[in-house]
Amino acid sequence: MKIIDILSKRSASYSFEFFPPKSEDGWEQLFSTIESLKVWNPAYVSVTYGAGGSTRRQTIDLVSRIKDEIGLESMAHLTCVESSEEQIRETLDNLKEKGIENVLPLRGDPPKGESSFVKAENGFGFANELVKFIRDNQYPFCLGVAGYPEGHQECGNIDKDIENLKKKVDAGADFIITQLFFDNRFFFDFVDKVNSKGINIPILPGIMPIINVNQVKRFTKMCGASIPKTLISNLEKFQDKPDDVQSIGVEHATQQCDELIQNGVPGIHFYTLNRSNSTLQILENLKSMAET
Repeated sequence: MKIIDILSKRSASYSFEFFPPKSEDGWEQLFSTIESLKVWNPAYVSVTYGAGGSTRRQTIDLVSRIKDEIGLESMAHLTCVESSEEQIRETLDNLKEKGIENVLPLRGDPPKGESSFVKAENGFGFANELVKFIRDNQYPFCLGVAGYPEGHQECGNIDKDIENLKKKVDAGADFIITQLFFDNRFFFDFVDKVNSKGINIPILPGIMPIINVNQVKRFTKMCGASIPKTLISNLEKFQDKPDDVQSIGVEHATQQCDELIQNGVPGIHFYTLNRSNSTLQILENLKSMAET
């Protein structure tokens, strides 16, 4: 089923992002994670593509298994990195043949060791070009695209970044998933600016539970997001106590999600990092808060 249709029938739905593991143990942990989160009836789950399209085959296989074996709607990420138009077409054909109905077209990050994105020969340089290619070739996918509440790290101007987002929407995107953020003010300001540009498709906030201080610092540096001073200060006090860090991360994310839901977001997309404990605790907290 197409995600846009699922969102139209639900309010404040949940969705989860996973990535193809690199080891056999990782695969076992991933499917255990998916099974534990399945009971929350997610609207869909998404699977990342890997740097430089390095996990293309695994991504296709994983979204197929999630849909066919586990029974959850799934969405495949698809990037422009090191992929020609013909390779992109082959991937889209493969996804279509396997019955996948949802795709997240992205420009993608530079391959490991590269400092900047380089357009592949006969490829695409921007996500809006990839969206347009999918629509022009009449592929039947529901398309999500990425939005950046604090602006894309390579753009440096939030207004310009929203103009780029509008290009993706005008090319045929159905909904938006945001990059992670830890201060809801960025999200609400982003939504206001997006709406002012005539963009009225669903916008799903992306939430990542913090489980490791150095890890979250690395992620935010990579994606251009920021961490509130009071939050990072509190985390650093307990950075050698993983359980305490996780508890702080769960509490902060729970507060974020509760405020977002109270303000009518169509759903929340969790960046799970292939682990379920923190996300499950957040969901339990939200359930308890809704019942009181």
